[in-house]
Amino acid sequence: MGLKGCLKTGRTFYFLSILLIVFVTRTLADEEQHGNGGPELKSYHDPDSEEEDVRLASGIVAGASVTSGHEVSQPEEGKQPSGEELEGEEKEELPEQPPPVEEKPKEVPVVNGGTAHGESCIFPFLFQGKEYSDCTTDGRGDGRLWCSTTYDYDQEKKWGFCETEEQAQQRLQAEEAEEQYQTVLRMLNATTRKTQKKELYEKLLKVAEKGHQKAMEKVAYAMLFGDYMNQNVTKAKEMFEKLAMEGSPKAQTALGFLYAAGLGVNSSQAKALVYYTFGALGGNLVAHMILGYRYWGGVGVPQSCESALTHYRLVANQVASDVSLTGGSAVQRIRLLDEVENPGSTSGMLEEDLIQYYQFLAEKGDVQAQVGLGQLHLHGGRGVEQNHQRAYDYFTQAANAGNTHAMAFLGKMYSEGSEFLPQNNETALQYFKKASDLGNPVGQSGLGMAYLYGRGVPVNYELALKYFQKAAEQGWVDGQLQLGTMYYNGIGVKRDYKQALKFFNLASQAGHILAFYNLAQMHATGTGVMRSCHTAVELFKNVCERGRWSERLMTAYGSFKEGETDAALVQYLLLAEQGYEVAQSNVAFILDQKGAKIFSENETYPRALLHWTRAAAQGYTVARIKLGDYHFYGYGTDVDYETAVIHYRLASEQQHSAQAMFNLGYMHEKGLGIKQDIHLAKRFYDMAAEASPDAQVPVFLALCKLGLVYTLQYLQDLNLKEVISQVDLDQLLGPEWDLYLMTVIALLLGTVIAYRQRQHQIIVPPRPPAPAPVPPPRAPQEQPQAQGEPQAQGETEGQGHAQEEEEEERQQQQQQQ
Repeated sequence: MGLKGCLKTGRTFYFLSILLIVFVTRTLADEEQHGNGGPELKSYHDPDSEEEDVRLASGIVAGASVTSGHEVSQPEEGKQPSGEELEGEEKEELPEQPPPVEEKPKEVPVVNGGTAHGESCIFPFLFQGKEYSDCTTDGRGDGRLWCSTTYDYDQEKKWGFCETEEQAQQRLQAEEAEEQYQTVLRMLNATTRKTQKKELYEKLLKVAEKGHQKAMEKVAYAMLFGDYMNQNVTKAKEMFEKLAMEGSPKAQTALGFLYAAGLGVNSSQAKALVYYTFGALGGNLVAHMILGYRYWGGVGVPQSCESALTHYRLVANQVASDVSLTGGSAVQRIRLLDEVENPGSTSGMLEEDLIQYYQFLAEKGDVQAQVGLGQLHLHGGRGVEQNHQRAYDYFTQAANAGNTHAMAFLGKMYSEGSEFLPQNNETALQYFKKASDLGNPVGQSGLGMAYLYGRGVPVNYELALKYFQKAAEQGWVDGQLQLGTMYYNGIGVKRDYKQALKFFNLASQAGHILAFYNLAQMHATGTGVMRSCHTAVELFKNVCERGRWSERLMTAYGSFKEGETDAALVQYLLLAEQGYEVAQSNVAFILDQKGAKIFSENETYPRALLHWTRAAAQGYTVARIKLGDYHFYGYGTDVDYETAVIHYRLASEQQHSAQAMFNLGYMHEKGLGIKQDIHLAKRFYDMAAEASPDAQVPVFLALCKLGLVYTLQYLQDLNLKEVISQVDLDQLLGPEWDLYLMTVIALLLGTVIAYRQRQHQIIVPPRPPAPAPVPPPRAPQEQPQAQGEPQAQGETEGQGHAQEEEEEERQQQQQQQ
């Protein structure tokens, strides 16, 4: 059994090695650069090329830095890369033209039934005066495919079915399922109501039960994440396994995620890697991104910067090609830990009351509120969904009031086009000119784009450069980006990589995704800068994290706020696999709070420790401190003070964390994992107080305690008897030291007595009371009442004395008895 097990394990790793070699070989083509001076940089893409599900071919054609958004076939063996060379390899001499590729002959079906059973179809054939080059359903009411076995059907009348009755039924069912899927998909994209989406997903489930692959993929992911359906990881896994057997890259990637996270299956990083590899070979961008992060961080694979660069570049190419002129939707990153520790902060989310207030201001004619709401709905984010119709309405109101920003953004919307607003270069140009004439940088940049690409005007590089320079001088990011592109490619100016690098850096400071992409290309190929694989990977990773899958961050946050902790955890887990540091810290936080039911209690701390480790590796200070805490208290691992000190020291030295400094001071004070040193403890406490004002009160208390402990320890170490015995007062103070001491005591006593007597003399005697003022004469009717008061009082006193005498007599009688 041991030999068989070894053989089985050896075969598995051998198979895995072959897969990885094939995968890396076929994806290295994208590492090439243009032979005439570097990679092609991005500007903006054609909006018509967007699709919901983008798949890349597993074989990337060298020379094309932008992969097509449509599914393409794998390149034939005869095709060769053109004009580029692979990194780390010598440039090969390539043929000017690829050799011709022989097309496979079309398979001619043999008909069954009809008047020519068993004969082959003839293509093309003539039917009712029209030629057909394939089987057709024309002329039949049952939808079955047929063909003619002679050229002229009208004359010969020889025909037969191209498929059996069972095949025809399956085809019709598949066509019906596709039609239903497209209908439900359109309705899903058109609605924002949660109840309606739940109903549509139920319809989608019925379509999936008919075997429709895309419907099954959407339903399986909905079950996995709990999106508009009850979360059911087991059912989702079964559907993914069925889809994976049919070759679905999405399902293969999902299975890799399940094995990596241990959801519904026993965790297996080897199986996860295999499924991720298959998904990436099928062109799944999420799988590429996951593999890129794994190679970059050495998660389950040997750390390899070049492999990470290969995967991240593939994804970044697609993400950059999807960037539109309007910039696309915003990515909102919310840390759950920050929300808990700072309840007053909104984490960048706009509350509904605040949005309604801005809407009220906009309706009252506040131009700034109109422009702000227009930008918010144009890009989305901060809890507001992207809505081009509302953006257009707000911009129109502000533009009519003369706001130049609104004019420029209307120009951008017309230049880009959308489902709501058809693309119109002439209208866009009019808005850009109005805004530019009034000195608006957005309008100037828009005019530059029009002259650069000939949108509504003839191409004019000089004017484009002029307008971009004006916009860049005012700090507008698009102007800086386009100036960098023109200097890089030498369009309208002499090629200058230093100037290109300068403007790309300026644009990247404003967070422009294409600036990050272009800088990554320059660092990856060493164009204008020293080649740096590490820098290129970090920049490409930044670009990849701006892809449309980043919307899952807000979906997961919404699930968490609604109390669906397990659904939020699974979504954050997938994003954590993709390398999102925010998702990794959120996963660790949810597990740390023990709010998830999807994992057993004894798994929570080890899993949290894993994700805190990954988040800390990406520079998150709080995660580094959490790692120290986990090793200090033994959460998910053994108690290890030395490791805790290492993490606290890293957080202190690299991120200057006040909490880490305070913890180091405490460990120095107690001698935990490090040599006890009160002086170093005080030093770290002082550093913590200097690093953060919030640490001053805890540091003051810690220093008071430290001083008390130090004093007690000093007194404990000090032997008073020996000290007193060693001190000779006669020698120290002289032979008559006792007289001196008595004299000092007498003087002190006299001083106290004199001081007390002086205090008594200073006391002022009380002043006699002032004579009472004479009351004013009262009215005659009031006088009897006033005179009656003393009498009543006298009567009361008399009655009191009588009662006392009676009480005394009673007591005497009792004593006599």
